Amino acid sequence: MDLKRLPPLFYRNSNGREPVREWLKELPPEDRRIIGEDIKDVEFAWPLGLPLVRSLGRSLSEVRSSLTQGRIARIIFCVTSGQMVLLHGFIKKTQTTPTQEIDLALKRMKGDAQ
Repeated sequence: MDLKRLPPLFYRNSNGREPVREWLKELPPEDRRIIGEDIKDVEFAWPLGLPLVRSLGRSLSEVRSSLTQGRIARIIFCVTSGQMVLLHGFIKKTQTTPTQEIDLALKRMKGDAQ
C-alpha cells in the first residue's frame, strides 16, 4: 500500500526540461533538503493548509519553505490526476507572491510556457 496521498511530479516543458528540478539543483544542499522535506510533508499529509500550504486561487497552491539565512522559497503547484505538479519555484523577496510568478505557473499549468 502506498502511503503517498499526493505524489509530486515535476512539470516538464515541450523541450523536455524540468524548470523546478533545475532550479532546485542550483540551491545549496541544505536549502534543497528543507524544500524536499516540505514537499514530502505535503505528499504524505495532503490536504494541508497554512503554514505549509497556501491556496493562490485559480487551481494553484504554494508550498512555503523557510530556508537558511532567513530566505523564503515557494514552490507553486497544481493538483492533477491525484498528483502534485510542481510548476514553478523561486526565492521570495516581497511580502506578497509576485504576479509574474503566478502567471508563469499558470502558463505552465496550461502547457504553453517554457
